[in-house]
Amino acid sequence: MIGADVDEVLKEMGNAANKGMRVADDYMDAETGLLMCGKCHTKKQKKISFLGVERVVGCLCQCAAEEMEREREKYRTEEELLHIRQMKSAGLQDSTFFDYTFANCDETHPCAKYARRYVEHFAEFQKNGQGLLFWGNVGTGKTFLAGCIANALMERNIPVLMTSFPKLLNALGGLYSGERNEYLKSLNQYRLLIIDDLGVERGTPYVLETVYLVIDERYKSGKPFIITTNLSLQELQNPADLEHGRIYDRIMERCTPVAFSGRNYRTDKGRANRESVSDILKE
Repeated sequence: MIGADVDEVLKEMGNAANKGMRVADDYMDAETGLLMCGKCHTKKQKKISFLGVERVVGCLCQCAAEEMEREREKYRTEEELLHIRQMKSAGLQDSTFFDYTFANCDETHPCAKYARRYVEHFAEFQKNGQGLLFWGNVGTGKTFLAGCIANALMERNIPVLMTSFPKLLNALGGLYSGERNEYLKSLNQYRLLIIDDLGVERGTPYVLETVYLVIDERYKSGKPFIITTNLSLQELQNPADLEHGRIYDRIMERCTPVAFSGRNYRTDKGRANRESVSDILKE
């Protein structure tokens, strides 16, 4: 009775595997009696033994196996792209950041090479918790290149959060003490934290304390962060008071300063936009 049951199981297995597998060019191998693929000339059947009973069951020929692997790779690629899109949606807290990529970068920018090298050697920087401090005048490309770093790392499946101090202050504003601590710790799930526009926030005791808590939590985590600011290096190295000093000290210890100066890209872009509009109106 058991042998009969096994026989039926194997028969069903063979029927299921062979169903729809044969095509016009396939042929039977004269020596083994097994079905061969007419395209790649490898076996579409094999013999198996189960509890002493031998049966012929279907199997993938080489070209079918390669096609299946291509489908799997396509699925993996689609899943990876979806994951990257989801990461960017969560990690880029300003819609304009999505366009800040090296593909859109002016390679003549003197600091572009530093941004690229940071991405290329991120594993080393991450190991040491080493970040960057982009400082300099308004419109010189600090935020853009920080965004290039964020997008490039997320393309490599590395979680990044790019935000600003005003957004962080807004998020923390309505939270109780315990919730604030949990929120600050949650930022450490990102392997890189980029905070834009240090110095634009108001200098009230509450704001300064909150900024300090954000920087201090990241500092203690040992994970890297990037700061952009319009403040001068002199202001950062010679803070006006203790409250600013303890913030800047942590930043200067972990972040290598990169000076942005010269050409104002924002002004150039504004001028180009105005000229474009003017041309259209003249037409």
